[in-house]
Amino acid sequence: MILAQTAGQVVKDLFRPCKSSVKAACSDSPSTHFDLPVYLASTERLFYYPLMRSSIFETKLGRLYQGDCLELMAELQPGSIDLVLADPPFNLGKHDGKGFNDSLADHEYLDWCEKWITSGVKLLKDGGAFFLFNIPKWNIELGHVLTQQGMMFRHWIAIDIKYTLPIPGRLYPSHYSLLYYTKGKPRYFNRPRVPIPVCRHCGGDIHDYGGHRNKLNPEGLNLTDVWLDIPPVRHQSTKRRGANELSIKLLRRVLEISTQPGDMVFDPFGGSGTTFAAAKEMHRHWIGVELGDCEPIIRRLKGEAAEVTSPGRGDAAKGMTAERNGNGKHNGKPTRLPQVKNLTPRLF
Repeated sequence: MILAQTAGQVVKDLFRPCKSSVKAACSDSPSTHFDLPVYLASTERLFYYPLMRSSIFETKLGRLYQGDCLELMAELQPGSIDLVLADPPFNLGKHDGKGFNDSLADHEYLDWCEKWITSGVKLLKDGGAFFLFNIPKWNIELGHVLTQQGMMFRHWIAIDIKYTLPIPGRLYPSHYSLLYYTKGKPRYFNRPRVPIPVCRHCGGDIHDYGGHRNKLNPEGLNLTDVWLDIPPVRHQSTKRRGANELSIKLLRRVLEISTQPGDMVFDPFGGSGTTFAAAKEMHRHWIGVELGDCEPIIRRLKGEAAEVTSPGRGDAAKGMTAERNGNGKHNGKPTRLPQVKNLTPRLF
């Protein structure tokens, strides 16, 4: 037995804490027992309690499980999590062979979401935070689910990222929704400041601030609920998997707003492991589960290079034929861009 000096006293039974039962902190190797660590920042103790499954990967700060999030959440201790951060499938019909159906009927999708949201709320400590990332179509419904669970609405955060081509007869969809709720009054809240925006060409201020530029806080502007500075993760140099993933900048900001070092973060849809990477950087404990391929997450947390197969075309050309794209070959023949006629404007 080794005392976990930095985490404080470790006890085995969360329901009946026993000071004499001490376990070592997590290692970087797969788990050899079924105990899951839960760090309670308020008491500075790292609790262990038994689970029916073993992790597939773990670090000193967290553990990754593979399987259905509902099954794992049913085994976790209620009131043990400081932050639930969920980025579920959007039910857009994207089948990638990972064992789940992304083409449910609307009522089936919403019923499923209600189940894991309800479980997530139970896991939260009083004052804990719940962030839910989705498209507006779904989040307008899921916000109602959170309200029905007794959660306190804090913000609908608009993430300025275009996610589809223009749709005939509708406005151009250009933002994702990030819901922010808390279980009662937030136990912790920090409002970050962001750099004063400048023109990327000339470097000058974009706004004149009504002639009061010299009175602005030198640390930056107060963060609003419209985030214009979150980049999409689309380039091969930043992607960890073929499917969509969140920018680590977004996750860092969420952790900065609602958690402190040592807090416990739970992500029921591990994806590419961005939540866990951000938690590691910012010294938060984490628990994660992913139903699909966990290899991109493990490689990321080990610091290994990603293995992403590029489609060979930029996002702007996704879905375009080779002829329209002007790239590669079509029917075995090289393609080229069509000739462009003289576009000099006529003056009369």
